[in-house]
Amino acid sequence: MKPDIHPEYDFVVFKDSSSDFSFLTRSTKKSEESIKWKDGKKYPLVLLEITSASHPFFTGKQQLIDSAGRVEKFMRKYGLQEKDEAKKVEEKKADKNKSEPAVAEESKEAHTAASS
Repeated sequence: MKPDIHPEYDFVVFKDSSSDFSFLTRSTKKSEESIKWKDGKKYPLVLLEITSASHPFFTGKQQLIDSAGRVEKFMRKYGLQEKDEAKKVEEKKADKNKSEPAVAEESKEAHTAASS
């Protein structure tokens, strides 16, 4: 390895902020915070939003963790609009279908009256 080009690779504690799960591993992540680990030594602390302890896939629970309003933003952008637009299209089709038979019947009556 070339000297002075690689990041420092040392022990770091990662902690899940939504549960009390934490683990010690090696990483290049830097942190200003530190924590005293079970072995009595101090290690840098990196906070995480989701880990295997809080992710619904691993826990089997459906938790809604929305740290930045992403679900609401998605529903505003796609969820509600598509339903509203689909209803409008269906209503237009229904209105069009209701008016077409009446026009067809009127034209038949006019044709019958004109031929007599």
